[in-house]
Amino acid sequence: MAEHALGFFGFYNRIIDNALEPNDRNLFYMFQDWDLLTTESEETTLWDGREWRIHYWKFKPDLRERVEAYMQRSLDTEEVDPYADVYAGDAAMIWTRESERIANPNAFTSDW
Repeated sequence: MAEHALGFFGFYNRIIDNALEPNDRNLFYMFQDWDLLTTESEETTLWDGREWRIHYWKFKPDLRERVEAYMQRSLDTEEVDPYADVYAGDAAMIWTRESERIANPNAFTSDW
């Protein structure tokens, strides 16, 4: 999505809204919701006296700094051993064979 959107801007920081197809405009609205793009408009007077409004999409002014800060962040990656808790739940029972299990462990004691 990002490459598709950046393809419209080229080396400029804004583009005219009329250059967008409806699907592309919907993508730009999504980027606006994500606080990446903003809109601006300007008015000009045509030769016959009518006012004409031109709408633009442009990058947020602080977007470059936000992206650079995101890219420079330190990622404290914690090494996680995927096999650390393999025997955590049934540690005592795992190594006992079925034939070695005592049917009634209190059978030969006086605690009955």
